[in-house]
Amino acid sequence: MNIEKKLSEQTIEAFKSLYGATIEKAVFEKTNPDFIGDLTFVVFNFLKISKKKPEETATEIGNFLKTNVPEVADFNVVKGFLNLVIDNSFWLNYFKYINGKPFINDTLPENASTVMVEYSSPNTNKPLHLGHVRNNLLGYSVAEILKAAGNKVIKVNLVNDRGIHICKSMLAWQKWGNEETPESTGIKGDHLVGKYYVEFDKNYKLQIADGKSKGLSEEEAEKQAPLMLEIQEMLRKWEAGDKEVRALWEKMNSWVYKGFDATYKMLGVNFDKTYYESNTYILGKNIIDDGLAKGVLKRREDNSIYIDLTADGLDEKTLLRGDGTSVYMTQDLGTAVQRAEEVHFDKLIYTVGNEQDYHFKVLFLILKKLGYKWADGLYHLSYGMVELPEGKMKSREGTVVDADDLMKVMVETAATTTRELGKVEGMTEVEAEKLFHTIGMGALKYFILKVDPKKKMLFNPAESIDFNGNTAPFIQFNYVRIQALLRKAAEGLGNFQDIDVFTHNIELLPKEKQLIIKLYNFNTVIQQAANEYSPAVIANYVYELAKEYSQYYHDTPILKEEQKDYVLFRLQFSRIIGNAIKSSMHLLGIEVPDRM
Repeated sequence: MNIEKKLSEQTIEAFKSLYGATIEKAVFEKTNPDFIGDLTFVVFNFLKISKKKPEETATEIGNFLKTNVPEVADFNVVKGFLNLVIDNSFWLNYFKYINGKPFINDTLPENASTVMVEYSSPNTNKPLHLGHVRNNLLGYSVAEILKAAGNKVIKVNLVNDRGIHICKSMLAWQKWGNEETPESTGIKGDHLVGKYYVEFDKNYKLQIADGKSKGLSEEEAEKQAPLMLEIQEMLRKWEAGDKEVRALWEKMNSWVYKGFDATYKMLGVNFDKTYYESNTYILGKNIIDDGLAKGVLKRREDNSIYIDLTADGLDEKTLLRGDGTSVYMTQDLGTAVQRAEEVHFDKLIYTVGNEQDYHFKVLFLILKKLGYKWADGLYHLSYGMVELPEGKMKSREGTVVDADDLMKVMVETAATTTRELGKVEGMTEVEAEKLFHTIGMGALKYFILKVDPKKKMLFNPAESIDFNGNTAPFIQFNYVRIQALLRKAAEGLGNFQDIDVFTHNIELLPKEKQLIIKLYNFNTVIQQAANEYSPAVIANYVYELAKEYSQYYHDTPILKEEQKDYVLFRLQFSRIIGNAIKSSMHLLGIEVPDRM
């Protein structure tokens, strides 16, 4: 039931009939709220064809459509804007069509594209923090939206489990850890390893200061610090397969993986496959050797290998150090090639913060220069950093907000607020705890996802848990309100959902028509969100839907309506609105409770 398609076809016919001309397409858009109408066609670009003024052209096309399209009840013209009013019968027929149908179709079309979405990408030297929360929520939601838009989606994680930064935690634990473990300390594994990452940096800074006091420049002091020399040697041993270093690495990484799994479960995200850089960096080295043989890459006097991208407006990029150890780009090349060979994707989306914009420009360009045609399908989903009211976070200094701590605070805040509002009366403690988790995590996710990914954001937990305004608790409350209405109706009317209300003449209220139009636009909104890789589009949609229904609920009698046909219609209408809210929130990774 695509009214836009029908109007487009008839508008093309109008140009043939009225002006003897053929146009390729006619696009209709949502009517400006300041005008009367549902769909608008702008004629300014077609005046050379009509050879008439905008108002006259729009009026002639409007008359043609009103005559030839039964669904067009009326039209008005504002300069070059033709505003069409679609008859209520179309919206009622559409409502009847979607009644009982799911809003999200899980069946993939035959021509479905394969899209791989990478997100999370943590380092195994620290726990996940607030920045990772935005990354995970954004990547997971984009994957769900792309799936709903008809793509075959593969969700992947890339764990940065090797390199200098990992050696920092390992060396610090070796020196100052006294053999402590998560079990002996009661500290979550990823937090314990992160503690030693901070410890390394603290001692490294002392050594730099000592070097500078002896007359070294800052750069010299950094390079000659004993700790830096030790971790470089540790990395060389790791890549050489030293048994002792590898055993320490495996032990500490196992602590971190167990910690990550608990965090992912709490956050409500998952992956279809996890890649590890320790497995892909060797493949990256092979790719570099191949590029060197082809003459795409070059070798410096210090034996390091690089690519010169200055002609492309970029810089020289080192791909392998002089001592043969790899850099981030090495394993990124290897991972990309491995994925392309395994999956044959149409698109690969990297969900990574905007501080890595340059890195991905270089990565994609190198892969193209190495001759990989699939590199045209690579995309960097760049997002803005998350900051706190007190400023930017710094992992090495231990000034980050841990994801675990943040989620705990969100659930505790939800508990306090929900209890104060009396929304857990009659619930068991288990039911109440589940509700607190649903509200707290929903508030966190929505607050982050409602912001356009490209924008930097300031996270304020206190603002996110509010049962009024543009928040998840407000949307969740309106869903709960609908479920309560349906339960109450079932007590008096029985199984009213099977009663066909469309055998009677139902006159739509303006607000009902407005809400049905929003339901009609659901798939269009999903496609827009998929095209823009922006969950914020869904968040804005579901908030407006909940807000409009809230007004409708307050202003319109439902169970108290005297005419039974209208009672039944408004109940089914409310139920479908509730389904749309639940489906929209699902795309954001947010649960909705049935009671509060």
